[in-house]
Amino acid sequence: MLKKRILTAIVAAPLLLVVLFVLPESAARLVIAALVLVGAWEWAAFAGLTGVFGRLAFVAVTAVLIAVLLLLVLPGESAVDAVFFVAMVWWAVALVWIFLYPTPVPHAVAAVAGMAVLIPAWLALDLVYRQAPGVLLFMLLIVWSADIGAYFAGKAFGRVKLAPQISPGKTWEGVLGGLLLVALAGGLGAHYFGRPVSVMLPFCIAIGLISVVGDLTVSIFKRSAGIKDSGRLFPGHGGLLDRIDGVTAAAPLFALGAHWAGL
Repeated sequence: MLKKRILTAIVAAPLLLVVLFVLPESAARLVIAALVLVGAWEWAAFAGLTGVFGRLAFVAVTAVLIAVLLLLVLPGESAVDAVFFVAMVWWAVALVWIFLYPTPVPHAVAAVAGMAVLIPAWLALDLVYRQAPGVLLFMLLIVWSADIGAYFAGKAFGRVKLAPQISPGKTWEGVLGGLLLVALAGGLGAHYFGRPVSVMLPFCIAIGLISVVGDLTVSIFKRSAGIKDSGRLFPGHGGLLDRIDGVTAAAPLFALGAHWAGL
């Protein structure tokens, strides 16, 4: 499994760099939107839409909302803030949901939650990319640091389960290991971007923490739907949502906090 993950990462990393730094802006933004729509295809299964028609309908609704935001929201800063406010409210609710689990997830709730997750995530990724592709890459590195650090620290030291009913493999030791790697990445980011460590460290740790919330939340929906992996897009990794679950939660907070951090 680890070998497959490493091979997938070796292939995916250069493709990501091409998207961020080689493709024209319009093409890169199209790729970002397309990836979110792939996420919508996978999320449709959480809402009980397992057939092709149902999944396409869910993807179509997501695409329409993205188009509406492109036309009506992006030009207005207050409207953008409103979308991110919705995202923050949702992730606060999701955090409570994690503590209350197990609770049933009706299909309609899963469908609405999908929009509350995917649309703000797309908007945040799009805005941060247009601000600076390097800043978007930094955000991804923070989330991946939390994930990688948690994986190896959990394997080596994991004893106390984080949320055994949601994700039995995750441990508090893993989370702490992930945050240590996030702190290291944050320190390097402070040096690279010329920002104070006192600003970057708490900001990056907050991003790392909310990425864990995103990971656990997607796991709740998968368990409720009786699904182990969201898809089979990445060998050894599962589907796209299995790889970007933390990103969906981290992106809106990062987009809001990047200005405060001076990125």
